[in-house]
Order: sequence, then C-alpha cells, then structure tokens
Amino acid sequence: MIRYSLLKVANFRQVRPRNILPFLQKNELLYVKRQCSPSAVYFQSRNYCKKKDGGSEDGDGKPPPHPPLSSYDNEDGKDHTQTTLPASVVVPEVWPQVPLIAINRNPVFPRFIKLIEITHPDLIELIRRKVRLNQPYAGIFLKKNEENEKQAITNIDEVYKVGTFAQIHEMQDLGDRLRLVVMSHRRIRLLAPIFEEIEQTENVTESRRKRTARKLKELGLNTDKAKQEEPDQESRTSTKSQTILMVEVENVQHEKFKTTEEIKALTQEVIKTIKDIISLNPLYRDTLQQMLHQGQRVVDNPVYLSDLGAALTGAEPAELQAVLEEVDVPKRLMLSLALLKKELELSRLQQKIGREVEEKVKQQHRKYILHEQLKVIKKELGLEKDDKDAIEEKFRERIKDKNVPKNVMEVLNEELNKLGFLESHSSEFNVTRNYLDWLTSLPWGLTSSENLDLCQAVKILDEDHYGMDDVKKRVLEFIAVSQLKGSTQGKILCFYGPPGVGKTSIAKSIARALNREYFRFSVGGMTDVAEIKGHRRTYVGAMPGKVIQCLKKTKTENPLILIDEVDKIGKGFQGDPASALLEMLDPEQNANFLDHYLDVPVDLSKVLFICTANVTDTIPEPLRDRMEMIDVSGYIAEEKLAIAKQYLLPQAMRESGLSKEQINLEDDALNQIIKFYCRESGVRNLQKHIEKVARKVAFKVVKKESEKIVVTKDNLEEFVGKPMFSHARMYEIMPVGVVMGLAWTAMGGSTFYIETALSKLPTFDKDKPEHKSDGSLELTGHLGDVMKESARIALTVAKNYLLQVDPTNRFLLTNHIHLHIPEVSSFKHQLSYHVYIVLQLKPVYPDPDFGLLDYPVLFVKIIFINFS
Repeated sequence: MIRYSLLKVANFRQVRPRNILPFLQKNELLYVKRQCSPSAVYFQSRNYCKKKDGGSEDGDGKPPPHPPLSSYDNEDGKDHTQTTLPASVVVPEVWPQVPLIAINRNPVFPRFIKLIEITHPDLIELIRRKVRLNQPYAGIFLKKNEENEKQAITNIDEVYKVGTFAQIHEMQDLGDRLRLVVMSHRRIRLLAPIFEEIEQTENVTESRRKRTARKLKELGLNTDKAKQEEPDQESRTSTKSQTILMVEVENVQHEKFKTTEEIKALTQEVIKTIKDIISLNPLYRDTLQQMLHQGQRVVDNPVYLSDLGAALTGAEPAELQAVLEEVDVPKRLMLSLALLKKELELSRLQQKIGREVEEKVKQQHRKYILHEQLKVIKKELGLEKDDKDAIEEKFRERIKDKNVPKNVMEVLNEELNKLGFLESHSSEFNVTRNYLDWLTSLPWGLTSSENLDLCQAVKILDEDHYGMDDVKKRVLEFIAVSQLKGSTQGKILCFYGPPGVGKTSIAKSIARALNREYFRFSVGGMTDVAEIKGHRRTYVGAMPGKVIQCLKKTKTENPLILIDEVDKIGKGFQGDPASALLEMLDPEQNANFLDHYLDVPVDLSKVLFICTANVTDTIPEPLRDRMEMIDVSGYIAEEKLAIAKQYLLPQAMRESGLSKEQINLEDDALNQIIKFYCRESGVRNLQKHIEKVARKVAFKVVKKESEKIVVTKDNLEEFVGKPMFSHARMYEIMPVGVVMGLAWTAMGGSTFYIETALSKLPTFDKDKPEHKSDGSLELTGHLGDVMKESARIALTVAKNYLLQVDPTNRFLLTNHIHLHIPEVSSFKHQLSYHVYIVLQLKPVYPDPDFGLLDYPVLFVKIIFINFS
C-alpha cells in the first residue's frame, strides 16, 4: 500500500505556514510547486522570486523563503514553539558539508516535502546550532537495513551513498525531540564523514558549561554537582566521537539528454499509467488529476516525471533507491515505469478482490432478505409457524403416543414453557433444546415383543454356537419363566472364561433368540463415572451416559445390553465407574435409575444385562454379588474340531470367495492344526489359521495351479508353516526329581514341571561327627510370594512324613535342596504347587500323564479346590 499522499499547492496564501506542520502530521509527503508568476508560492513573504534558475534539480524555480516565527497549539494541548526559519533568497548550488539524517522506509525525491522527527540528542543539538547559524540544510539518506531504528549512524556503509539535499522549512522544538518539515532540492552523493564539526560542538558545549559554572559561583550556588558530572561528560564525548553527524557531499548531475521520440514515448506511457492508477485508486484521484491537468505540463520535465512516478508507488525501498541513484534519464524513466506497472497490477487486483467481496456480500444480503420475506409470507398465510412454535410442536408430537410418567411430564412442560421465553440465539436456548431432544427421544413405555418359543430359541442358539450348554440352558430357563409369568423381567448375567470361547458373540445370539434389540459397550480401561451416569447439564458438550444412549438408539425399554470387559474397569480421579455400575445392575434400584444429565428417574428393570470377564478376581465383590456368574469354559480338541467344521471353515470360505469344489480341508489336517498350532482354550487362534489356509488356497486357485486344492496333514506346513508345538510333553519318561503340575490362568489351563536336585552335600563337625549342619531350600524360577510359601509348606510336610515313616532318616533335615520351576513366569493367577512339591520331595514318582491341582496343609490333608 502507498503510505503517503501528494499535494500541489497553486497559491500558498491558501495554506499558511502555521498550517503546514499539522497538515503534514496527517499527510507524510507534500509536493510544493514553485514558479515566478502572479500566483507564486510564498511563505508569508512576496519578494524572493527574483531569479529564474536556482538550486533545484530541474531548474524551474527557486526555493521558497522561510516563514517567520509563529506558535500553535500542539495535539497534546501544550503550547510549543514553532520555529519558522529565516528565508534564503536562493538555495545554494553547492553545500559540501551537511548534517546527516538517516531515514527508513522510502527515500525522499527532489521537489517533495517530508515530515521528519529526530530524537537523537547529538543530532538535535547539531540541527539547533545549524538553524541558529542560518544554515538550515541537511542531507537525507536511506538506511540499507530497514530494521535499524537508530537515527545516528556509526558507519557510512549503513546508508546508501546517494541521497537528497534538503532545506529545513519549519522546526518544532519539543525538548527531547525535533519535528522538522524539510523539502528536498537535488540529489547528492555521500563522500566521507566529518568529525571536526563534532569537536567544535564539544568545545562550544565545554565553554558554555564553564560560563554556567562561573554564573553559579557568582550567585553563591554549589558547583560540586557540576564537577561530579565531568566524568560523565568525558564518557559522553568518547561515545559521541563514534557517531557520524556531519558528512561531506557532492552534487549528483544527471547525464545530458535530448527529448527524443523514445523519451516522449516513455513520458506518455508514464502519464498514461499514472492516470490508470488514479482511476482505480480513489486515494489519488482528486489530487493527482488536478496536478496533472493544471500548471506546468509534466511531459516537459522527464526528470520530475520519473521522480513523481516512483514516489507514487509502494515499491520496496531498494527499488525506489535505484530510481534515485540512476543518472541516465531514459533509464530512470524506464525504472519508474516498471514500478508504476507493478502498482497498476496491484491496484487492478485490489479492485478485483473488492468487487468479488462486494458481490458476495450483496448476494448474501439479498438471500437473507428474501428468506426473511418468505418467512413473513408463510407466517401470514399460515403455512409456517415460528421457530419456537415449530420446535415445541415437534417435541410434543414425539411424546404423544408414549406412556410418559407423570413426574417426567411435569419436567417436560416446565422446560417447554422455559424454551418459549428464551431468545433463539442465546446459549441457554440451545442447552434447553438439546435437553428436551434427549428427554423426548427416550422410549417411555415402548417395548419390543419377545420370543417365548423354546424351539425357535434353541434353533437360533445352535445356529451360531456349538456347545456352551450352561449358557444355553440359562437362556431357555429365562424364556420358560417369562412364558409362565406372562411378563418378562430384566436379569444380570456374567459370562466369565478364557478369551476366544464366544462370550461376546453368544450375547448377540441371545438377543436374536429373545427378539430383543442389542447394544454393546466396553468398560475396559474406563475411568470416568460420567460415561455411565452422564455429565451435568451445565457443562459444555454434556450428554447422558451409555445406558440412556442405548435406550435412545434401540427405541425400546427392554433391550439386551452387553457390558464387555467388566473385569478390566479402571479407576481414576474422576470417580470409580465400578461403583456407578452398582446402581445400574442392582435389580432393586435400577427401576429408578437417575442419570446426571436427565435428572429424572428412568426404568431399567426390563433390561437384560450381560457382562463378560476373563477372571472374577478383579471384579469388585459388591458388583460380583449383584450378577449371576456363569462359567464359559474352554473347548477340548473334539469340540474345536466340530466348531471348525460347522462354523469357522464355512465362514472362511465365504470371506475368501471359495466354494466346496475348490477347497477340501481334511479332518486330519484340522486335528493337526488344533494339536500342534492352536492349544489355547478358545478358537480365535484356530480361526486365524483356517483363514490363512483359505487365503493360500484362493491364491493357488487364481494362479490356476489346480481347480481343487486338498489340504492334508502332509502338506499342511505349506499353508500354515512349521508347527509351534512339537511334542505333547517335555519328558516322555519322567526322570527322578521331576513332577508335572497343572495350572490355570486367564488364558485357560496349562501344564508345567517342577524340578529338584541337591545343590551341595551336608557338612560334618570334626569334633562331633554325628552332628551335621541344617539343610536349606533354594527357590528359582521367578516365584511369587504365594509360590515361596507353598514350597516351604511342602518341605515341612515332607519332613514330617519322612520322620513318621523312617525316624532315623535325616535326609531332608541335613541336605541342601534346589527347587526350580522353569515355566512359572508365564502364569498369571493362583498357582498351588504344594502337592507337586510334596510328591516330589517324598519322593513319589507318578505316571507321566498324572497331574494334580489341590492345596495341602501342614498336617498332610489335601483340600479340594472347586473352580466351578
């Protein structure tokens, strides 16, 4: 953007000198046209235009005289002195030494006036002294670094070498700063810095200080303060000596030129471009059109025209400086024309953007007016109601066919009345509308018709799952009770067992068998109570809990809700979700479940809740007490084979696009996969291996290797790789000191080995050979505290038993025994190894296929552990 404006003053009587400075405070740049004519430009004086050629660059006039002293009221309300300098008859042609004023942003071209504010104290003192000596001239140079805000430089390389010689027309002394109105006249070149002038200034300052001290002494005042300031004065002198205030300059003369056809064409193109710019940019339309059509013809002065064109643009400082430094007038015109063309394109782009924005605003405004008119017309014709009326009617229409409780209906009416008094643009209006939307979307009194046919339920359950007799029997019992009572009630069931046995999938089949809507959400890792009971309505973005969301989605009061991973629920600073589940899963309380967002009781007594878990230890006891626990155990090899043939293989064939004519997976191959690849309790890993086989077969079929692929146990490794388990047991013949045990984890059951050996022989006392040292027990295998206690108890039991059988045998009392369990680190929960250790230390060597899972006490009584 152009940061200055231009002004041509035809008769300076209309703009008094006292009005120049306030005018320049609003308009940074002013061009004054001077000419000797009856309407000549004056600074309150009329007898100074005596000579045609003077000191300006184009030689068409003389500088205006300095106006006399005057005063005016500054913008801060204080009366500042405005020094109007004494007029010179002619601006000197040569002035080799001038004060240096460094400026930022844009250079000052000849014949232009600029307002400059000086704050550097040394430069202020120098300008004051020059004005007092009737030498109101200065050199204005542009800084190379735009970020340099210092007005005084320390190196002449900080400014460009070519600047302008300017005359100070007005000076306003504000104490700590000077405000100058300068008019540049010609181009000058910086030659070298001058420091002698600074030294003279220091001498004058020193003599003035001495005169002041003498006067103070004559008046009897204390001069110690002045003496104390002498070191500071010396330090300031050393600092000032580094600052360049005066420079030596020479005039820059442009090369002589003739008004050729090229120059005429360039000047005409510059004038045309300027006219195009002022036609597009209203900022210069009035002033420049008047300047171009009145007074002297600009086409007669290419030097001024090039400067005028460059000053009009908002180009970069380096580009404007290039125009100022150019001495070849045709080249200068070309540079100025290039800058004007850029400014013209910028003005066109600005005008285009302005038109597009204006057109867009007009269209939006027109559309808004038409919509408002359409609303008024429809309202007058009765075709459309007010927004608030339409919203209220929509909410009342929702609850028309629902059996809404009386207390809920009171809340609804109260909120609807409140909505009618709120402004539609207020935040409270949106909060109330969202609340009513949730409240009216719930299925008050709406239930789905349940399936009470046992045969159909058995058929649906057997279609999706094999085995799981306990779960299926419990569902059929629920249907039978509902059929006898004539009504259905909600229940809370919990299926627990290893992963992959079908706990989650059987819940979906149960919902289909009962003809209930199905909704699932997981509480694994949940730490926020608001996920269960909702947020308070005052919070931004508040919403109800998962159960209310389920009722809105299923649109029935009796859905089947599956709460997955209930044993992995978290606990954080935002509350305990397990405690929040107590109210929801309690049959005595969930008939009036209170959500934080709705704040009205909701009946959950008809909902069938099914929870799933891998282990029951991590479920809080109060929560476990409210649920009916059903064990979903793992599958044996025969069950896995049946599941693979009936469910997993057909599903894998459908997903891979295979038909029965393209694949044949033999039972021997399936048994091989089950025994040597998938030994977990569930069938999830078995499903992955069958899908892997199906993908390999599909690849071979597409490559046309064979029309039908038969997978046997002999070529099974080609499809699923090497087996993960090579043998059923580690030891075919059980060695001495090794016994097999059984363990159970969250992943299912497993086997492990317990190994013992003598770590070192007993030591004897030489004096009393009959006495031996006590024995010890060393435990390895990353055992927990319970495991260590089991080993010590087992050793005590074995010692007591050995003393009863053979009192003279002191083997366990004197020997150092090392007990190691290699695979114990892979088990997670409640391993009881007492019996195995007792059998091993006894020693008793059972059959290799024999294993126990019991718990001994110190008196060799075995307690049976029932995990059902």
